[in-house]
Amino acid sequence: MSDFTLADLETIIARRSTSDDEKSYTRKLVGKGMAHCAKKLGEEGVEAALAAVAGSRKELVGEAADLLYHLLVVLRVADVPVAEVMDELAGRTVRTGLEEKASRPKD
Repeated sequence: MSDFTLADLETIIARRSTSDDEKSYTRKLVGKGMAHCAKKLGEEGVEAALAAVAGSRKELVGEAADLLYHLLVVLRVADVPVAEVMDELAGRTVRTGLEEKASRPKD
């Protein structure tokens, strides 16, 4: 098991998003703005879902890694720290998932 965390990935993304490295994918991605980053996130979400349905563990692991990376890039562009998302998740665990979902405002 790896000791690598989402916080580690967040730190790497933050550093690379502002680097001077012309070869940095993260820098180029962030430089294209939120709409592009969000589109990539959506694409990776679909690819992860398709990998899950296909039943390929290796493919799902790879697509899940891509999805988490692109989610953290979107959070970076939106200036939302991972800790804030984790706090939200922690707050949801005090109730069952169905209770928490039922408590959300209806649109």
